[in-house]
Amino acid sequence: MTLAAPAPQPMAEDERLAAIAELLRKADAMPGAPERVALGEHMIEAARVPKRHREALLRLTPTEITCIRFLGWGRSNGDIATLLLMAENTVRVHLSNVARKLELDGMRELAALAGLLFYPSD
Repeated sequence: MTLAAPAPQPMAEDERLAAIAELLRKADAMPGAPERVALGEHMIEAARVPKRHREALLRLTPTEITCIRFLGWGRSNGDIATLLLMAENTVRVHLSNVARKLELDGMRELAALAGLLFYPSD
């Protein structure tokens, strides 16, 4: 008689995000890692940052960068507001300001750019 191993328990969202961050840190430390661009406290592969938006992205406030980072991870405005301890309307204002500063056509284009910049590649 053989006993089957217990099924692994699904990871909590915070644990998954911490695991993703650790994998990204390890990849950054590898020799031959791609060139990086600093957006606030975040390091992004230069190939992910469109040249036409690079200067404007560097002028964003830390809160605006954090909002688009969470947007790029697929979070809703309500989730972002909860995570940043602010009103949902404040998140909308920050995202609208980012879209205006980057000269984007709207929230869909902003969401696509945020995903390109911040969604984990693997």
